Amino acid sequence: MQSSAAPIRPIKKVCVIGPECTGKSDLSQFLAGHYKTVCVEEYARAYINRLGRPYEQSDLTKIAHGQVRMEDEWLVDTNKVMICDTNVIVIKVWSEFKYNECDKEILKIIDERAYDLYLLTYIDVPWENDPQREHPDKREQFWTIFKKEVEQTNVPFVEINGVKEERRQKAIAAIDTLLAS
Repeated sequence: MQSSAAPIRPIKKVCVIGPECTGKSDLSQFLAGHYKTVCVEEYARAYINRLGRPYEQSDLTKIAHGQVRMEDEWLVDTNKVMICDTNVIVIKVWSEFKYNECDKEILKIIDERAYDLYLLTYIDVPWENDPQREHPDKREQFWTIFKKEVEQTNVPFVEINGVKEERRQKAIAAIDTLLAS
């Protein structure tokens, strides 16, 4: 007997990624609201807030595990598309920049995780001071690093730039195209 139910479409995973202070969290929250779905927040922010000391290289592996654990836990509540406000590539970039190396466990996690689209946020928004932000003078350098990292994934990506509404419309257009495919 054939089922008349529509086929179940897999969840699409979209990661908003880019240098610090480029509007990732704002855009991620907006997109989650727009698509009535979940936003997997940046685990590192909560982890570092609770840490009570400056983070060390060993903390980055714990942060990586926490980030993917949150993604996995929120999957059950996802409505067609999961919006991720960062992913483990960010941890790799920070580790290599600050410590000149990256734990193999972080690289393994990156290899094991799949995303359907990256929204790469550009540095054309004003810098806002925050105790967790470290390099206001290196935003262009980090932009170049993130673009290279995203290109190496062979996952489609869209550069997100412009004023807030332009950014939102570019992101919506990219996700709508993904969902239609």
